[in-house]
Amino acid sequence: MKANYLVQRALNMNYKAMLDKISSIHKKTGRSRWSIFQDMRVCAVKYGAGYMDYDLFEMYSLTPEQRDTYLTRGRNNDIVVKYNDRDHMADFGDKIRFNARFERFLRRDWVPVTGDNREAVLAFLGRHPQFMAKPSQGSCGWGIEKLKTEDFPSLDALYARLAEKAPLLELEQVIEQHPAVSAIYPGSINTVRMVTIRGKSGKVYLVTAMFRIGNGKFVDNFNSGGMVAPMDPDTGTVTDRALDKQKNLYADHPATGARIKGFTFPDWDRARALVTEAAQVIPEVGYVGWDVCFTPGGPCLVEGNQFPGHDIYQLPVHTPDKIGIMPRFRAIEAEEEKLKKQ
Repeated sequence: MKANYLVQRALNMNYKAMLDKISSIHKKTGRSRWSIFQDMRVCAVKYGAGYMDYDLFEMYSLTPEQRDTYLTRGRNNDIVVKYNDRDHMADFGDKIRFNARFERFLRRDWVPVTGDNREAVLAFLGRHPQFMAKPSQGSCGWGIEKLKTEDFPSLDALYARLAEKAPLLELEQVIEQHPAVSAIYPGSINTVRMVTIRGKSGKVYLVTAMFRIGNGKFVDNFNSGGMVAPMDPDTGTVTDRALDKQKNLYADHPATGARIKGFTFPDWDRARALVTEAAQVIPEVGYVGWDVCFTPGGPCLVEGNQFPGHDIYQLPVHTPDKIGIMPRFRAIEAEEEKLKKQ
């Protein structure tokens, strides 16, 4: 783990939050607060795990061998630095730039609200009486609105309201979700986060996949009220129950009763091919978390994340064997080394 990363983490750490975590773990385990703090320090140095990772992955109950299998925040940061060129990452961080670069994978109508393209925006509103308005920058589903033209006195009035956020807003046609996926929860577009690495050899690897499901809101993001369930990336089958932020588990969706665990996505081979092709568009950004939607006409991209995250892929309830996903990254590195020697 790089020393400068550890220094920056120490300087920016919320020490009150860390002490709260230590007290919480003390109540769970009976261990002294001092021993927990010392163990946190060990995990930070050896595995790049901050106090949040230490608590989230329940590292206090893991052996050193088990701890070493987890993709921690520090390790994830190292992978981002290794594969993603900072000069090209803005094409993912800005939704307008992303849509322009990956337009052929979107399979839906969209338009930026720039402040000087009024006629194009009005034409879009004329085609789509219901649409999504998304901030061009941001994450976790924050700031996204689902709007209807009928709720405004006129298209001009609606345009005036949208133009207030120019040039940091884009509009998208509402995606028609595949009936099989919609049956699980029709209130949101339920996506699959598919994480890929494009190796230096040019080969694209699908590292992991997670089903993201809405629950009471029109977004599926885990941090905005949604749920996550792990998948077999080879088959597209959901392998365990869905979990929400409050740590509730659902084998069936609480709103529809539809089965979650065991569900197999339609057109999974096409989804794998989609992200494999998309990963070649900007080879300078080789580590990406793609949010993929499944429609009656096939899978499409919702967005790409140049910081794929690390926490939802290895939550304790989904890792009963207490093995994280770091071995998958190491297997990719080993294969890349073999390819380099050929």
